[in-house]
Parts: sequence; structure tokens; C-alpha cells
Amino acid sequence: MNIILLLIPVALIIVVIAIYFFFWAVKSDQFEDLDRQGSNILFDEDDTSSNKTDNPKR
Repeated sequence: MNIILLLIPVALIIVVIAIYFFFWAVKSDQFEDLDRQGSNILFDEDDTSSNKTDNPKR
């Protein structure tokens, strides 16, 4: 029963920290462009600066 007296405040502190980070992320525009990162995986990048066939360890 004594463990509940410890777990409830710890859980409340974790919730307060999670709410703080959520509002920080919204305030700093972390959720501004949700579609771009999801569609980046669908398109290849034309990276000419590095040649992938030059890696001898493959």
C-alpha cells in the first residue's frame, strides 16, 4: 500500500513533463509539416556527391 504513495506523485510528475514537452513542441512548430516527412520515403534522392558502388566492404 505504501508503494501507491510513491507511484502516484511520480506518475503525476511524468504527466506534467509530458504535457510540458507537448506544448513546447507545438510552440516551436514541430508539428507544422507532417506530410513532407511521410512522403520523403517514397522518393529517391539524386545524391551525386557520394557513389554507393565505391564501398569495398559491401
